[in-house]
Amino acid sequence: MSVEKILSDWKKKSFRPVYWLEGEEDYYIDEVMNYAEHHILSEAEAGFNLSVFYGKDAAWADIVNACMRYPMFAERQVVLLKEAQQMRDIDKLEAYIAKPLLSTIFVVSYKEKKVDGRSKLAKLLKEKGELLSTKKMYDNQLPEWVTNLAASKGYSLSQKALMLLIEHIGNDLSRINNEIDKLAVNLGDRQKITEDDIEKYIGVSKEYNVFELQDALAKKDLVRAMRIIRYFEGNPKAAPIQLVLPAIYNYFSKVYSVFGMADKSENSVKPMFYNNIFAARQAIETMKNYGYEGVERVLLLLHAYNLKAVGVDDNGTEDASLMKELAVKMLM
Repeated sequence: MSVEKILSDWKKKSFRPVYWLEGEEDYYIDEVMNYAEHHILSEAEAGFNLSVFYGKDAAWADIVNACMRYPMFAERQVVLLKEAQQMRDIDKLEAYIAKPLLSTIFVVSYKEKKVDGRSKLAKLLKEKGELLSTKKMYDNQLPEWVTNLAASKGYSLSQKALMLLIEHIGNDLSRINNEIDKLAVNLGDRQKITEDDIEKYIGVSKEYNVFELQDALAKKDLVRAMRIIRYFEGNPKAAPIQLVLPAIYNYFSKVYSVFGMADKSENSVKPMFYNNIFAARQAIETMKNYGYEGVERVLLLLHAYNLKAVGVDDNGTEDASLMKELAVKMLM
């Protein structure tokens, strides 16, 4: 079952007795838990009929006892178990899940883990309740997701603002949501989020960031690459080398993969680069600038310098010096 279906059912006052929310993506799990905690019951009903437990501190018997109570002055009660992955003896909940009280809505947050699909618990969840299994979003899905999220809040993003946000944060959906909320507070009546807003309110320079360094390296623009690296040198928190190198390696890995594609047109390449036509054009230009052997050499250099950055075969060279040395070797 999807998040949308669960929330849609709840808004229609249609409930199952047990909801198990599991997997890698905290954002969707938190979205459902937040709705269960604040919107299923009215404020007056919640005072008597909302129970919240945390896995690390909760005893299974206390949770079952709470679930077995009947609601007071309301049709139903809500019992929430947060961070259930930290709970010992969680299998002891099976007996209740096998025979749940229909007037109780029991919602379990089981983050970063999944129930074994062959287990008795998994079979019970499918039979008696709803199981939501989440996974991290793929990179090429992020632009559409972020665009739709912003639109749901009444905002749109320029193409560069969108790419800056994604490159800076990655697929941390909860953080993206929080940053858009932060932007909304500062925009006032304006609905368009620009790269200037990303720079001002999130702290990502529109000229000096990993995305721009990648672009400079792709175009073999050594002067611009050095200027960006010098900015990083003066602002170490802006782009730590531990984040910069994997991002550039990921880009050149994708470019390397394009060489093996039968169809190297912009439309065929685009899905590998956030479905962004400009990024696809950049990748094709990078292929022409470096060639197959050149991209292969770049990947080997990036791997070697990633090891140097963590101290392998290096005696403590400053991060900026490593980046400058790498850039020169890449563009030779």
